[in-house]
Amino acid sequence: MLNVDHQEPLYIQLKKAIQVEILNEKFQQGERIPNEKELMEQYNVSRVTVRKAVEELVKEGYLVKLHGKGTFVSHTKIERKIKHVMGFTAACKANGYPSHSVVTKKEIVDPDTSIKKALQLEADEKAIFIQRKRFAGDSPLMLENNFYPYNRYYFLLEESLEGSLYDLLSEKHGIKPIKSGATTLDIVLADEEKANLLETTIGKPLFYMNTIIHDQHGRPVHIGRQYIIGDRYQFTI
Repeated sequence: MLNVDHQEPLYIQLKKAIQVEILNEKFQQGERIPNEKELMEQYNVSRVTVRKAVEELVKEGYLVKLHGKGTFVSHTKIERKIKHVMGFTAACKANGYPSHSVVTKKEIVDPDTSIKKALQLEADEKAIFIQRKRFAGDSPLMLENNFYPYNRYYFLLEESLEGSLYDLLSEKHGIKPIKSGATTLDIVLADEEKANLLETTIGKPLFYMNTIIHDQHGRPVHIGRQYIIGDRYQFTI
């Protein structure tokens, strides 16, 4: 049982208790954990305590919330092959996760020289910058920062972009993002802005992936700078 007289907050004690049950495989991967009411009764704690403990475990990648279904023990990390062009939606689907996106920025910008070069833009040409929070289940997993040539992708300003952008380009506009160009992968720590957007803690290790994607004609589709929560994602080469 939890100790109300302990200096450690009750929600931290509860978080650790659930963590132990996950690590000891009392709760299996993909298994739904007890609901809020059941956890309240089992540990004799308030709803607020249960919610805070579960939120912490979701942030740390131990649990995932699925809307209308409950809270589940996370599966193995979402796998993505770095040499293949696989969008986030496809990667989630291949690993058994529903996904969706929330657009946090969408604007016309005058990009720096390196981005113009990568997108094969003239000095006076603009780009579209789109930032999206990408969710696996109900938990944000990736912060996506993409730059597109404005002259070919202006129509994206009118799209909701809540689902697969690659499917949208292919099915609605005949543009097939099929080739990955130069790609770099690094580890960075979440600053305050990224931690807030990804609903995680400052200093959380993130994958930082910088890549350029080309269409079926060899033209640049976008240059992407993605920040991905590292303990829920893995790349294979």
